[in-house]
This record gives sequence, C-alpha cells and structure tokens, in this order.
Amino acid sequence: MDRFARYPSLEGRTVIISGGASGIGEALVRAFAANGARVAFLDIQDEAAKSLVASVASTGAPEPLFQKCDLLDVPALQLAIDVVRERLGPAAVLINNAADDRRAKFEEVALAEFDRMIGVNFRHVFFAAQRVLPQMRELGFGSIINMTSGTWVRGVPNLEAYGSAKAAIVGLTNILARDVGKERIRVNAIMPGAILTEKQRQLWFPTQAAIDTMVALQCLPDPVPPDDVARMALFLAADDSRHITKQVMAVNGGLN
Repeated sequence: MDRFARYPSLEGRTVIISGGASGIGEALVRAFAANGARVAFLDIQDEAAKSLVASVASTGAPEPLFQKCDLLDVPALQLAIDVVRERLGPAAVLINNAADDRRAKFEEVALAEFDRMIGVNFRHVFFAAQRVLPQMRELGFGSIINMTSGTWVRGVPNLEAYGSAKAAIVGLTNILARDVGKERIRVNAIMPGAILTEKQRQLWFPTQAAIDTMVALQCLPDPVPPDDVARMALFLAADDSRHITKQVMAVNGGLN
C-alpha cells in the first residue's frame, strides 16, 4: 500500500506540465495522473513521451495528453495550451517545470547562448502563465507552480545564465501571486536541490563518490528523488494548500 498522501481535490482537474517526458517532469506526470487528474504535458522528446503515456495508461490512471512543443517557440507554446483547453477543459494547475542547467564559463557565454538559456529557463514560464490565466479565471481558482533552483542562492559556479533565469522566476512568482490572488489563483515556486534524475546522474553525478559529496552538503543523509519534488507539487496544486501562495518551497534535504 502506498504510504504517501492522495489528494481527492485533484481528481478530474486539468493539469499542464512543461518538460514532462523525463526527469522531474516524468515524476510529476505520473503523480498527478495517479491522483486522477487530467494531465497534459509539453515536451520535444517524442519517444520518451510516448513511452510515458503508455506506461501511465497501463496503470489504469487517466491517459496523459502529450503535446510536442518547443518551448523556445512562444506562439507554439500558446497554441499547445489552447489545444489542451479544447481537449481537456480549462487548466486548474500549471507547472512550469522545463529547464536546462547547462554549465558554461561566464567569460565564454555568447549572446546567442545567453538568449537561449533565458528562453528555455524563464521566457516560457512567463508566457505560459500569461496564457493559462484566462482558463483559471473561467474556473474561479487555480494554482501556478514554478520551478526555481537553489543554484542562484548558493552561488554555483558556471551557472550564471541559468541561475539568473531561476532567480527571475522567484520575482515573477512573488509579483504574480500578488496580482492574481484576489481571484483565488495561487502562485508558488518549488526550489529543488540536487535531484538525482537520470540526466543529472549522467552529467554531474556519475559516480557514488560524486553523489556522496553532494549528499554530505545536505542536513539529511539521503539523496532526494524526483518523486519527492512531485509530492510537493501535488500539495501546492491541491485544495489542501488553498491559503498558501507567494512562497518558495525547498525540497533539497537542507542542502547548503
């Protein structure tokens, strides 16, 4: 028996997740579908997305809707959100999850690369929230959840562009929460730590020694799995957190 909480208020609600085909996004898709939500996710990874849809459907949960979408193409993003509205109904939840934490030396970041990093890590967050707000207003409530990062707080080297975008997400979260709160639309952010997704294992934590070094910086002695980030998102999306807005929730084991 699953020992973690379920959220009946999420049943039948439309949830949009960006970057949902792998990593934290995959965990989000699985978690919301398992709670009976009508999940749509945006990604460019065809094979991973199709495999995820089939896997979730095989559990008896509602089959997720995959929309192939390059988030750097804002008109395509807006269209994908509109298609979800037509197929699944107005969105009660938006999770701006997609990101790319590519490293680069500060002196070597060219203009085109800077623009790409801001686009893939921040611009789509802004315009996805803008596009989904009318749907939440139609419902009379909603929850927008933005993924930020602790890299800009801790000052991780070679992540100046990524960290700047993730810091901007906190600014957007705070201001938008104030702007739309009277309409019962909540806006929060999740700050994951060093989450051991397959991508992170391949790029930054390929050995047990690397994992141990990272975990040693935490207060808690265990690596943080993607599922734990998804559980925080479930809480922030559900009615259980109906009076929580304008907050940044860290899921990082107390990482310094």
